[in-house]
Amino acid sequence: MIRVMICDDQEVVRQGLRVILDRTPRIRVVGEARDGAEALALLRAAQADVVLMDLKMPGMNGIQATRKIRELHPDVRVLVLTTFDADEWVFDAIRSGAAGYILKDSPAEGLAAAIEAAGKTPVDPAVAGKLFAQITRTAPVNVPLLAELTEREREVLVLLARGLSNGEIAERLHLSKGTVRNYVSAILGKLGVPDRTQAAVLAIRAGLLDMGGEA
Repeated sequence: MIRVMICDDQEVVRQGLRVILDRTPRIRVVGEARDGAEALALLRAAQADVVLMDLKMPGMNGIQATRKIRELHPDVRVLVLTTFDADEWVFDAIRSGAAGYILKDSPAEGLAAAIEAAGKTPVDPAVAGKLFAQITRTAPVNVPLLAELTEREREVLVLLARGLSNGEIAERLHLSKGTVRNYVSAILGKLGVPDRTQAAVLAIRAGLLDMGGEA
């Protein structure tokens, strides 16, 4: 059972999300908050595994709250709820430790799947393109650690950075999911990053996608 807290300043959004998630047997909503400060105050008692976090809220916004949650509750994953007009906030949310992103108007099954995959850093495909475009507009960085990756690991990293799941990568490269999972773990270890999003950021800013093309 995945315990979820919903943080959004609009009551209608919180209620709508609760209705959707209450229909999912593997997910239980354990709390609601109107802003980041309230989420922090309720988080310990709620014992949430995942926080659905809106970005633009009065008081403590979603980026500030995400940073604080990751500092105080490192085992809690923050899944950002975003809209197209919030794209400029997404990169800051990454740097603050968000575990993934999903659009507010995603279908119910997509929202549930994102929550269940929160530990694997899900990125809504509709957000990924804009997110990566924003990252590539920042100054490129030299990442010598990428040279330590094998050719196959670089192929996996390129697909990971394009937003593909382990299953999709496995299908594309004709590998088993377990093998892909092992490759991803090796990549994170070699790059010294905690999750898939940070690995994708390094790959994109280093120009690996431009060099690697489609795998």
